Amino acid sequence: MKNFIYWLMGDKAGRTIVGTWNWLWGKPIEQGGKLTVSIAEESLKEMQESVQKLASAVAMQMASYEKAKNKYEEKVAEIKRLEETVATAKKLGNNDAARVSMSKIIQLENLLPQLEAQVRQAEQYVNASKEKLNRERIKLEQYKTEMENMKDLAEINEALSTIAKVNNEFDIGSARSQFEEAKNALQNKNLRQNALAELSENPVERMQAEIEQSQIDDEINRRLQMFDDSQTKELPE
Repeated sequence: MKNFIYWLMGDKAGRTIVGTWNWLWGKPIEQGGKLTVSIAEESLKEMQESVQKLASAVAMQMASYEKAKNKYEEKVAEIKRLEETVATAKKLGNNDAARVSMSKIIQLENLLPQLEAQVRQAEQYVNASKEKLNRERIKLEQYKTEMENMKDLAEINEALSTIAKVNNEFDIGSARSQFEEAKNALQNKNLRQNALAELSENPVERMQAEIEQSQIDDEINRRLQMFDDSQTKELPE
């Protein structure tokens, strides 16, 4: 299944999908490796997209709030204009016009509390959303910093892995141990060969050889002495 996902999605995306799947099923993610960084990058990308969507939603809320606020302010301003119209109509003795304007004022006054409540509620929603957006942005910046730290840590782990691999491949201690074993083996073999040679030698033959060598040495010494004596006698007086 894993090989199929790698073939279908590609190596990088495949590793991310498999790693995420393992994480969902409670299986450990490769500790401190490239897969961990890849999954973290994908998660960070999703968080960035979520924050962008939240920012767009907050912008729409703010636009709606401003629209509702403007509508409320327009109604308040309309009441003031109608009050001025009533005053003018009364001065001119136009009671019908004054009554019509006053009727509109009463309708607007009945509507204003509802509009005001909606505006205040919209303001609360907008403020809460803005606070949430700020919190998410701060968290996102923290995650970005942690992402950089994770990349640095992954590089350090990879470097340490390379160092460990080099140490394993060029284990001088192991080579030294093998050299000592080889040297000991040769020394032991030499000792065994000497022991075998000594055991294989005939003691009688060795004694006879020593006697013969001694006799030869005596004869050599006797002849040399005779030669010296003859040389001495031949010297002139």
